[in-house]
Amino acid sequence: MSGETSLRRLIASMHPILREGSFVFVSVDAEAAKAINAEAFIAEAEGITLVLSQAEADARGLAYDFIASWITLEVHSSLSAVGLTAAFSSALGGAGISCNVLAGFYHDHLLIPETEAKRAIEILSRMSADAAAGGNLQ
Repeated sequence: MSGETSLRRLIASMHPILREGSFVFVSVDAEAAKAINAEAFIAEAEGITLVLSQAEADARGLAYDFIASWITLEVHSSLSAVGLTAAFSSALGGAGISCNVLAGFYHDHLLIPETEAKRAIEILSRMSADAAAGGNLQ
């Protein structure tokens, strides 16, 4: 099942949605990771990175130093699409908003500082509307 590859259509239909809750990144060993209800799991040489709710991390006494809001771009982007990540990260970066990206099979997921959630949604929504109206993709 292939997704969209046209950059203009990707941006025009990205429809950013803010997930409810606060999320954190933690690093644990492989054994500990098995018992934790995580939203994302990334195996790295240094350990297992988990993205989980802040409540779950707090309940387990896990250390974290970044509290994020989770934005899902609802467009079904192809894994071979070119330019979408660059476009939204440039827009957010230009506004001084850091962005940690997770790519799923169907959607891109952005973890941004919780304090910047509203502004990030506004920027992404404006980008989408501009692309839908035929505006510049820069």
